[in-house]
Amino acid sequence: MSERFKDKIAVVTGGCRGIGKAIVVKLASEGAFVYALDYVIPEASEKFHEDEQIESRVAIRQADVTSFESIENNFKEIVSEKGHIDILVNNAGITRDNLLMRMSESEWDSVIDTNLKGAFVCTKAITRQMMGQRYGRIVNIGSVVGSMGNAGQANYSASKSGLIGFSKSVAKELGSRNILVNVVAPGYVHTPMTDKLTDEQRKAFLDHIPLKRVAEPEEIAGAVAFLASDDAAYITGHVLHINGGLYI
Repeated sequence: MSERFKDKIAVVTGGCRGIGKAIVVKLASEGAFVYALDYVIPEASEKFHEDEQIESRVAIRQADVTSFESIENNFKEIVSEKGHIDILVNNAGITRDNLLMRMSESEWDSVIDTNLKGAFVCTKAITRQMMGQRYGRIVNIGSVVGSMGNAGQANYSASKSGLIGFSKSVAKELGSRNILVNVVAPGYVHTPMTDKLTDEQRKAFLDHIPLKRVAEPEEIAGAVAFLASDDAAYITGHVLHINGGLYI
């Protein structure tokens, strides 16, 4: 088992399912101790992973990324337990798809609050500590629709597009303190979220993907691990698209 992240402490929001869980497993499998933060957490009796070594390197905590109080309390407790946080992956996200003319204010607000404000809240909460240690890796999980748009997803596309501008700005602010900020922008990934798509929607995506298949969460996790590692020590403010050619 790789020790690329030995002695590193990571936090992954939305870390208990889908892409987030794959990222947690990847970082833990390479030596990091990872806190999986999620709004809805599994039952205490459930194992996070069948591999005991990975299981021993993961802690699950309930958190609301839209709440400064929730995130600040969680981060303070994590730093108290482990002494530092080295890697933050802002992965928490939701969809509330609808055509613009039918979209409610609550459908707009909830997506912006979770997907965009959530990244702001978590990044702001960890910035001072990372600046003090002069080291940090922040990876924000965007989406291909943040660059290309998608009918019925004006709210989701806006949140992910905003995440790109946010990440580039913060990368410029924090670069001198050796804190790198990047975006991984997946395309169509096999997750519980995309399982909700209709057959017609799935076919529409696949018809436009040159590789003619969906991505697996582990393929996204590998890219996140790269950007969180010292192999990417001279990369910041970058958007890494992983979409099988859907957006070129």
